Amino acid sequence: MTTVILPRRGRPFCGLVQAAGVHDAREALVIAQSGIRCIGLPLRLPVHTEDITEHDAAALCRMLQTLPPSAAGPVCPVCITYLDTAQDIRDLCRMLGTAHVQLHGGIPVHQLAALRAMMPGLYIIKSLVVRQTETGKDNLEELTGIIDATAQLVDAYITDTHDPASGADGATGKTHDWRTSRALVRRSPLPVILAGGLTPQNVRQAVLTVRPAGVDAHTGLENPAGRKDPALCHEFARQAAAAFRQICNGDTAGSERSRLENPSAFR
Repeated sequence: MTTVILPRRGRPFCGLVQAAGVHDAREALVIAQSGIRCIGLPLRLPVHTEDITEHDAAALCRMLQTLPPSAAGPVCPVCITYLDTAQDIRDLCRMLGTAHVQLHGGIPVHQLAALRAMMPGLYIIKSLVVRQTETGKDNLEELTGIIDATAQLVDAYITDTHDPASGADGATGKTHDWRTSRALVRRSPLPVILAGGLTPQNVRQAVLTVRPAGVDAHTGLENPAGRKDPALCHEFARQAAAAFRQICNGDTAGSERSRLENPSAFR
């Protein structure tokens, strides 16, 4: 099982950078060498096709544990899944050997509670999927309700964007109204990671606008073949760095926020 590298529940952080979606170890190394701290492995998906098999994902998690320490610290594999029962999530995380999971499905609160009881050391990131209602408004009220119901059971939240055309709740390449994510950051007692259509071109402004604890990109870091592009990964990390340096150092609550030791974020 990988070691939990993010602060435990109730401990804020600032400057996390994650890239989601890898096909193999070579692509994972491209991400790691760019200074990105976390690598998301989407598995058991209802819409998209997995980029990697579960067997290969488990091998990749083991490989990441063998990487020599760098100034960036350890690289953290994160299981991203739409599973919605505690037992299935536990079994998948144990098979992969990861201590971090990102839940994008509509998991009931009682299943979250069961998962926490089964795996008290698991770092749980719960998705907050921004979507437009039939009246054209966002679903902020629904999302704040999710926060109120789950804040005692998870460690952090991550936003994403719903695509009504495909039905996908992630890896859509689409942004959402950042004012909604900013409102979620203000409302949440836990760290909120911003995702949804982020690219090297917009991540700096996104961080300055939303003031999240971290950022995540998937399709925005890929070349036309659907593979992570080294230049895009480096530039994403660099642009995120500049913005996080500004908000982490200038935050009036900065003395209470822990800085992740990531050279790409704080160089």
